[in-house]
Amino acid sequence: MAEEKREIDAHLEPERVEQFQEGFSIRTIIAALFIGFIMLPGAIYLGLITGGGIAGAAQWVTVILLVEIAKRSFIELKKQEVYIIYILAASLVSAGLVLGTAGLTLQGGAFSDLIWKQYLIQSPYAQSFNLHRYMPSWAVPPAGSEAILKRTFLHRAWAVPILLLIIHNVLFRINKFTLGYTVFRLTSDKEKLSFPMAPVASEGAIALAEVSGKKETWRWRIFSISAMIGVIFGAFYVVIPTVTGLLMTKPFQLLPIPWVDFTSKMGDMFPSSMLGFMTELGVIFTGFVLPFWVVTGSFIGSILAKTVGNPILYKAGIIKNWQPGMTAIPANVATNLDFWINATIAGGIVVAVIGIVTMVKVFLRRKKEIGKGEVYEEKLPEGRGDYPVYVAIILWVLSTAIYIAICKILVPKFPTLLFVFFGFILTPFLTYTSARMFGITGVAGGISFPMVREGTFILSGYKGVDIWFAPVPYFNHGRATEEFKQLELTRTKFTSWYKAEFTALVIMLFCSFLFWSIIWRMAPIPSSTYPYVQKMWPMDAMFQALWATSTVEGGRSWMIEAIKFKYIFNSSLIGFVLYFILLFFKAPVSLFYGIIGGMSMLPHMALPMFLGALLGRFYFAKKVGPNWRRYTPIILAGYSCGMGLVGMVSIAVALIAKTVFQIIF
Repeated sequence: MAEEKREIDAHLEPERVEQFQEGFSIRTIIAALFIGFIMLPGAIYLGLITGGGIAGAAQWVTVILLVEIAKRSFIELKKQEVYIIYILAASLVSAGLVLGTAGLTLQGGAFSDLIWKQYLIQSPYAQSFNLHRYMPSWAVPPAGSEAILKRTFLHRAWAVPILLLIIHNVLFRINKFTLGYTVFRLTSDKEKLSFPMAPVASEGAIALAEVSGKKETWRWRIFSISAMIGVIFGAFYVVIPTVTGLLMTKPFQLLPIPWVDFTSKMGDMFPSSMLGFMTELGVIFTGFVLPFWVVTGSFIGSILAKTVGNPILYKAGIIKNWQPGMTAIPANVATNLDFWINATIAGGIVVAVIGIVTMVKVFLRRKKEIGKGEVYEEKLPEGRGDYPVYVAIILWVLSTAIYIAICKILVPKFPTLLFVFFGFILTPFLTYTSARMFGITGVAGGISFPMVREGTFILSGYKGVDIWFAPVPYFNHGRATEEFKQLELTRTKFTSWYKAEFTALVIMLFCSFLFWSIIWRMAPIPSSTYPYVQKMWPMDAMFQALWATSTVEGGRSWMIEAIKFKYIFNSSLIGFVLYFILLFFKAPVSLFYGIIGGMSMLPHMALPMFLGALLGRFYFAKKVGPNWRRYTPIILAGYSCGMGLVGMVSIAVALIAKTVFQIIF
């Protein structure tokens, strides 16, 4: 242990003065091609089966492979190259926000958006609410089109939707880089927020860069042990369901995917109460990494809201749509519609107000210092790849203006002022508040106002469904600030990221088109072949059908009826009172942010994450010593790699087997 401490201390000092270096090279381009053609199909398949992606696995598998090749070629990969490869994998594999749908994300690149829409227009809910009659042809071909029935993108009916998809992906990256950089300068350079989850990727990149230089230090030992844990667990969690799915109608699962659910049984004694736990081991490891008080707050918020609060609200007559026998998904839908959707909006308001007040205090304090003769001069790290903030703002304004112009062409009757409201007011506001959440707590997802977009569409008086599928410039770029922080920690020039992302965009568009076409032809999506999406997509389809048809002539605003301003006001008041109580008792501020985030979190995730936090703080930290916090990001990164490695093997077998079966039969 003393030797490892010396290694850590020795490593810290050089990093403080290390210069920023270029991370984009021919080796990163080769890595991007490898991810696109080898990892992307696995990401699609795993996402359809388990709901989890292999973004983390694709990142680490690619890096490890190139590290091993580099070692045998007597080439040392810089940690800057390692990290650029890492974020390239995420860009290539994940899809991001689906156009026109708030909050739905899919694995497998940009064309997953069109796969979702082909399901939506054919779904039972679209038929029930007559949504299929109104969906615009520039979003998806009609339900009876040959393009849908034959399950192919090689049809002229897809031409406009594909063109819009490509334009959106280019504009979105410009919008993200520029606004994300501006907010990074505010939250990291000015407010000095810590971004506690940022070291996960940076520490893993450093570990693998050390290996390529044949310097196998403590990082690599921890990474490899954690990877083996992921391999062993993945064999039970992914391999068995995947392989048995080839032989049986329903895949066999040793562990229920994605969780063990006690909600229906809890309802017998405590109406509308929700309880369960996710069976994926990575959730426990996430509890190791996140700050203890954030996880504790998330657990408290989730249990108080979903497990304890729901029965109380049911007895009070506030929750009305819950029915006995409901499992977690329908119970969550019912309780959200009755109350928690309002509490979530209130939580966003509280966090936003606190963030704005804090920012104003910072500016006032610095203004006061300048007034006293203490001149404040912002000194940026040399060679980081910074450029004037006003240039970033101009580029962001231009990209947002193009979005607004496209939306106006597609939906000419919708008020232009509201497009401006989304692009120039809500997006930066949401990005900043989420960036603060990432910077203080590290909680994934930041903060959001889920009903602002939908409520605006309905209250605008617009009639039709086109607006629900238009690329409205309403984004949350809070995650980008954390990625800029990771670039800083690995001493990678920001310009490396820009070049890598646009190179990856070309590869991703081609590979996403190719592999989604193949997998869609193999079997309808969703179907019994893909258990996760078969279970979860209908709920998303129901919500979107309810929203979209609420603006049709004669349609009922089911969702807007769920928003009750008295609940929002009362919940906001409780939130502010809670904040000041915790402030008075000098409790960690991260506990408050954890509670706010936990209110919208299912206990199924909060429970195992809290277990991980307890194990880390009260067992491993004492057993391992003060260096435990240095180990945890690498443990999570290694586990993600091992889990993905074994998953990739089973996915490859499944893809080959299904192709062979189709050829034979």
